[in-house]
Amino acid sequence: MRWSLSVKIESRRLWSSRLLTLTAGTMFATMFAFSVSAGDSFFETEVKPLLESKCLSCHSDNIRKGQFSLTTSKDVIDNGYLNSQDPDASHLLQLVIPSGEDPAEMPKQGAKLTAKEVEILRTWISTGSEWPEDMPLAEQSKADSSWWSLQPLKPVGIPQWPDSVVRPVPVPNPIDHFLANKLGNKQLQFNSKATRQVLIRRAYYDLIGLPPSPADIERFTKDDDPHAWSTLIDQLLDSDQYGERWGRHWLDVVRFGESNGFERNVIINELWPFRDYVIESINNDKPFDEFIKEHIAGDVLAPGDPTIEVGSAFLVAGPYDNVGNQDAAQQAQIRANTIDEMVRSTSEAFLGITVGCARCHDHKFDPILQADYYSMYATFAGVRHGVKEVATTQQRDERNRRLKPLQAKRSVLDRQRRLLAEAIQTRANSQATSIESQWTRPAANRSKTEDSFPNVSAKLVRFISEGQDSNLQDTKNFRIDEFQIWSADHPDKNVALSSNGAIARGSSRQISDYPGAYGPELTIDGKTGERFIGNAGQLTIEFAKPETINRVVFSSARNEPNPALRLFTFVSDYRIEASLDGQTWQVISSSKNRQPINEQHKQLRLKRIVTTEEERTQKRVLDRQISAIDRQLKTIPALPRIWVGSRDKSAASGPFHLFVGGNPQRLGKPVAVASLSILKGQQEPVPISYELPQSASESQRRLQLANWIANDNNPLTSRVLANRIWHYHFGTGIVSTPSDFGYMGTLPSHPDLLDWLANRLIQNEWRIKDLHRTIMRSSAYQQSSTQRAEAMQVDADSRLLWRFPMRRLSAEEIRDSMLSVAGVLNEKMGGPGFRLYEYLQDNVATYVPRNQHTPETYRRAVYHQNARAAVVDLMTEFDQPDCAFGAPRRSSTTTPLQALTALNHSFTQDMAVALARRLEDQHPNQVKRQVQFAFQLCFGRHATAEELKSCEAHSNKYNLASLCRVMLNTSEMIYLK
Repeated sequence: MRWSLSVKIESRRLWSSRLLTLTAGTMFATMFAFSVSAGDSFFETEVKPLLESKCLSCHSDNIRKGQFSLTTSKDVIDNGYLNSQDPDASHLLQLVIPSGEDPAEMPKQGAKLTAKEVEILRTWISTGSEWPEDMPLAEQSKADSSWWSLQPLKPVGIPQWPDSVVRPVPVPNPIDHFLANKLGNKQLQFNSKATRQVLIRRAYYDLIGLPPSPADIERFTKDDDPHAWSTLIDQLLDSDQYGERWGRHWLDVVRFGESNGFERNVIINELWPFRDYVIESINNDKPFDEFIKEHIAGDVLAPGDPTIEVGSAFLVAGPYDNVGNQDAAQQAQIRANTIDEMVRSTSEAFLGITVGCARCHDHKFDPILQADYYSMYATFAGVRHGVKEVATTQQRDERNRRLKPLQAKRSVLDRQRRLLAEAIQTRANSQATSIESQWTRPAANRSKTEDSFPNVSAKLVRFISEGQDSNLQDTKNFRIDEFQIWSADHPDKNVALSSNGAIARGSSRQISDYPGAYGPELTIDGKTGERFIGNAGQLTIEFAKPETINRVVFSSARNEPNPALRLFTFVSDYRIEASLDGQTWQVISSSKNRQPINEQHKQLRLKRIVTTEEERTQKRVLDRQISAIDRQLKTIPALPRIWVGSRDKSAASGPFHLFVGGNPQRLGKPVAVASLSILKGQQEPVPISYELPQSASESQRRLQLANWIANDNNPLTSRVLANRIWHYHFGTGIVSTPSDFGYMGTLPSHPDLLDWLANRLIQNEWRIKDLHRTIMRSSAYQQSSTQRAEAMQVDADSRLLWRFPMRRLSAEEIRDSMLSVAGVLNEKMGGPGFRLYEYLQDNVATYVPRNQHTPETYRRAVYHQNARAAVVDLMTEFDQPDCAFGAPRRSSTTTPLQALTALNHSFTQDMAVALARRLEDQHPNQVKRQVQFAFQLCFGRHATAEELKSCEAHSNKYNLASLCRVMLNTSEMIYLK
């Protein structure tokens, strides 16, 4: 080993010598400069930047590849990686220079060190390896605190209109001035104004997500009031359907889904109040800063108020793993993943920054420290998923007022029943010895239970449960893996086998997608392992012919190798009956002389034996009276139960630490609960940063974060929100990555306009309806979508908005539009959602798309109970996103499946029939008028003469429903100009 090491060192020295020979002049001058500047300043200016750029991405406190860190002097110098007496023998240097013909071992990724960089390290080592203790290494992010989105909002004046751009009609508003300046720079012009038919359809879909009626279109096109456009916008903003449309946008952003995802993916039935809260808040134009605070700390701001506390369901509206891993390390990792989901969703939805990327190390692109991540992690450490009663004091008092008299009556009856039970128990104890002497046989055993009895002729044998081992009072549920009935004439013949012609009957647990999974036939198949799960307390076996029998053997876990599965539910008491005709039955065996399975079973048996008929009657009367009160109690509405989660104060008590490499088993440095460091000192004129003491409560932490995010002086929040609104109006945001305003996102196309919009939002108390009006009144919004060849060559995507961008309707808009034009849309708002799938659940959930969409599903798609990883034919094909993650942007693809589904799905065909019926009702036996009305409903315009002729011919040749099916499948139906 020593010889090998010395050879390796010598080869590195030879490499260094050759390098020095080749570059003698340059290297000599460089080394001289190094020797002059060696020391603290040399480390800071030369060595530190080199190690940070080349080494730290793999060898830091947070990553430690090869268990090797370069973060501090203690990591390197104190561990003996440097040798100032013989620099080339230093482990650090050996890693970065070649060995003979072999390349350098490090760095593994990226370019190897240059000769100059190697000499920097050698000079530093040879001059004493000075490394100040207060100068740890830190990998630098691509962006720093000067990044554009982190700067305070600046007051922006409206720019002058450029001479090269023609002023549109009507008079442009401030937005047009900002856009015109960019257009002027590219020698581009705005398009002319769109027609009124186009504008009203655009406005309707934009604000309420539904098509205008023919009457609405006619009224608007004939309205010569100069304020008609503004009036239309106001009417749509005042519509309840506005909240349904824009609520859907926000639910996308906050990854609202009504199943927990992951392996089990079970449905959540208590989350719909959050969806209704979002819709109502947007309809009421609730200030968005309040809206944001309620999302993070609604339960702190107004505990018990369902209209506000429900907002905090945002925290637990995402996916979470509830498989229940028993390994402590895995439990900690799952919990860390759960909080990570909250951190990512919060930072991206409200701030437009990817704090989640700092989970394992400082953010590589944005100036976000790992400490920032774990500060936010600590803020959410006490949040747990689950259902909670959310009610006001008045609601609780009113319910208690109605409950109290009934509960008092029940208490009296409970006491009478308890006294009766105590009297029976006393008598049972006194007679226990004599009764127990009669229990001569072993207790029933799930591995194997055998009953012998005198010969009896039977065609049927009935097994009746009188109690099961996990719940002694439950006579309905039990499990049997095999039930054998032996012939008295042929002792080796099991006459109960299906192979011998026997048939087993019994009600069993059912799974829709696996019929017979737990059926009674499993008890007579001659195999163990799979089990009949009875849920009606009986198993009946019918022989092929009458048999003489004298023995039965049954079990629920015979030959089961898995100890956990040996605990399958079995009977504690039973009886076995036989019959020749199925009418007259005789008991041939029972468990009454068997020993009880445990002490609880023993006491239950004793009480049953000593209870008199009078006492049984008295108990039945008391039971009936108590049941009657229970029924009355059930008629009193329960308090609202909402999926807002619970708060574990002990889990949020601190102290909190970094997780080294994101591993909760490796605690790093302690962290304070504080605002993100990227904005400390950045807010003008009022700094808003905070740092809380360890004693701060869980609720204080979330409330402080909420106030910090929604502060007027936080430049991210208002910019992100203004950009989202712009994005939904024009199809692309001023920043085209709506949830990422960092280095990996896109730069704003119109930064001054974005700040102007953000300032306007704040000036209007964070109410977004004003921003809608401002945007939609602009000439840019009202221009046509016509393409111009010369403009397309300069700006094909119309990022500069020389035309209004066309778009395809979203999946929900397509479905809602079909319902609307067909005249069958159910406008009911709120409440539990409908399902376009069959929900099947065993240990995991399965979602099977429904082939038929029945009328109870004819509500707006925002009320669909969207489950994660669940396919919903029409909407999934048209790019409805999976709600496992936030969806700040919708995809818009074109695939063959879209055409096939839209043409052939029963829903589309049903809508075609409904539309045809509507046309016939409106214009009986008048095909031309029916066609014209269909064009107005579907496309918002009149049909041309040629269209009328061809459509009339199609309707006459086939039928009106066929024509309607064609119209529902046209591009014009689902594309918006």
